[in-house]
Amino acid sequence: MAEEEKKKVKRPLGHARLKPGKCIACGARCQSECKVDAVEMNDKGEPVIDLAKCTGCRRCIRICPAEAIEIYFTPEEQKILDELAKQKEPEKPAAPVVEPLDEAQVKLAAKLKEYKGVWVFVEQNGCVPAEVSWELLGVGAGLAKTRNVELCTIVIGNNVSNLCQESFAYGATKAYLIDSPIFANYRTEPYQKAVCYLINKYKPEIVLVGATGLGRDLAGAVATEMATGLTADCTGLTIDENGLLMQTRPAFGGNIMATIKTERTRPQMSTVRPHVMPMPQRDNTCKGQVVTESLPLAEKDILVKVLEVIDDRKGAGDIDIAGADVIVSGGRGMAGKENFKILQALADELGGAVGGSRATIEAGWLPVERQVGQTGKTVRPKIYFACGISGAIQHLVGMQDSDVIIAINRDPNAPIFEVATYGIVGDLFQIVPGITNRIRELRNAKRSTANAETIRCAPEDKPNGSS
Repeated sequence: MAEEEKKKVKRPLGHARLKPGKCIACGARCQSECKVDAVEMNDKGEPVIDLAKCTGCRRCIRICPAEAIEIYFTPEEQKILDELAKQKEPEKPAAPVVEPLDEAQVKLAAKLKEYKGVWVFVEQNGCVPAEVSWELLGVGAGLAKTRNVELCTIVIGNNVSNLCQESFAYGATKAYLIDSPIFANYRTEPYQKAVCYLINKYKPEIVLVGATGLGRDLAGAVATEMATGLTADCTGLTIDENGLLMQTRPAFGGNIMATIKTERTRPQMSTVRPHVMPMPQRDNTCKGQVVTESLPLAEKDILVKVLEVIDDRKGAGDIDIAGADVIVSGGRGMAGKENFKILQALADELGGAVGGSRATIEAGWLPVERQVGQTGKTVRPKIYFACGISGAIQHLVGMQDSDVIIAINRDPNAPIFEVATYGIVGDLFQIVPGITNRIRELRNAKRSTANAETIRCAPEDKPNGSS
């Protein structure tokens, strides 16, 4: 042969290498992703990469949430790359390297594309809906708009078809209805079967449930059956640039806020506590489509039987602080159970309710149903008084969305002042009675003025016998 063909030089792939100081010890994701067992973890939770085994496949780079791994080329490999760059014709720029997806990734991507739509479970008890369901429709509308999908509701119960129209008034465009006597009272098994049946048939990408006692029970059962992720007690829900649901919730005892994604399973499930999300405007003119489904489920197939329903509400005198417009809350600074009478006096003047921090509940100063915070109730009153409450994040997550927050504390550096609309530094045992007395004076003065106006406008008495 006059001229020997040039041998093609194989492009080196390099090897993975850890960037110093970048690893966040996320939980050995890179190790679990490596198919050739080239990654081991040290005592600090950082990867130790065996260069002899590493094939440069870049799986660990793609999975790393902190971008702590890079590709490294030896001097010999870099020399080959430089030579290959010189051999390339200038009129043919190198095409971008597109790393092919393996068979498992292709199947996963195809499976995830089957799921579309945002669903909200409408919780009801005796055909009376829980307000948190409508609150979820408000945030769900934003998610559905971002994803350009339908906002739907799940309505399950007995004689509950009216809730479908009510869900349309709060923004839903479609309702999936399962109406049967077997669902008259909530039981985990039939409700779980019904929700899972609908999910398997219609494949929603997002399912939102209220974080009530019923909702927590149902959401956990459904997520387990569907083998998908569930993030509880979310305080924020958004969509990221890849179309995934970003679920934000307090973590590590409320000391940090964590954002969680469900990347590989569907549906993406979240629970949200009542009064965390704002209530959307109701529009009774809105209409939607009702999809009626039935489930081949008989009462004899259900193991749990409802023998009696006992109403545990304590009567008209009991106030649910989650629904109060004014809340006067006390913390450790109240110094004793007997001192809460000054808070009750202020609450009575304003037509509000008395609440407390976790410390007051644990001390036995208030019943547990009055607790505000991460492990208590989330509230959104028009006015929230924080008296002797330092402002730990566990308490703040339960009240920081109040319209007006008035904080009273001796410590000028208390964290509660960072979220307060108005702050008063001083002795609450003098300030709170002072506020109560001033409100009482203003109310009495207004009442006296109103009485005087009434007397002035009344007709004069006429003498006896006059016409």
